[in-house]
Amino acid sequence: MSTFLIFGASGATGKFLLPRLLARDARVLAVSRVPRQDAASPQLRWLTGDLFNAVQTLPAGIDVLVNLGPLDAFATWFEGNPSLQARRVITLSSMSVQSKLTSADPAERELAARLQTAESRLASAASARNIAWTILRPTLIYGDGRDRSLAPIVRFARRWRMMPLPIGADGLRQPVHAADLADAVVACVDCATAAGKTYPVGGGERLRFDELLQRLRSAQRRLVVPLPVPLFLLRVVVWMIRRVGGAHTVNASALRRLRAPLIADNSAATRDFGYAPRAFVASDVLPEK
Repeated sequence: MSTFLIFGASGATGKFLLPRLLARDARVLAVSRVPRQDAASPQLRWLTGDLFNAVQTLPAGIDVLVNLGPLDAFATWFEGNPSLQARRVITLSSMSVQSKLTSADPAERELAARLQTAESRLASAASARNIAWTILRPTLIYGDGRDRSLAPIVRFARRWRMMPLPIGADGLRQPVHAADLADAVVACVDCATAAGKTYPVGGGERLRFDELLQRLRSAQRRLVVPLPVPLFLLRVVVWMIRRVGGAHTVNASALRRLRAPLIADNSAATRDFGYAPRAFVASDVLPEK
């Protein structure tokens, strides 16, 4: 029976990962910022803490470390616990490492550089301790209504009964379901081929951004009116908001990326550990009660 230590276990991917690990008869130590009661399964134990205020005393005999939270914080935590031994460490990063590295926005460039540095730090620290590591770089994650990219769009559409559709927003997107990321983590645990590698992992379908919005609109139970908006008009609105001091509320770089492809090549993940993500399921972005 392998013992897993999971950071970010209460997040979207953790929601799908925990039952998959328990189904393997694994012992799971799940870390949460808020106290949680142990589930009915005797194999699952919740620990209170996070990567910034980590658990004071970790149980011995941890076989696999999984990080689903901020990578830079995890790299710092991992480096600060040199006595912790495991046979495998698997972490999520982000495709932002690639897509935002040359952004016009200094904050986005800094984020990409920070993630890139964190990946290198983690790989070096793990290799120095002879721990096999794997880094997964997902695209847009969705699946339980808590993401900060697609779910807010659906909330806006449900509240106002309209869906703004930027005309000409033809940049490709490849949303990945959190359940497919959970499957990828499980597949990497015992995959020797995946050791020491970084994989881009996207969803099973590539959609133009405007088509993605149309799919989200069509998935709503109540009528949502499409509202075509020219891109140049959006640029004017952004410019006006920035002129009156609201630059922090609008990401102009994100607007420029509406015509840029933000996708992942899944071929290496498919070849090495059988990654087979589902096509985009619009109704899963923000499930209706």
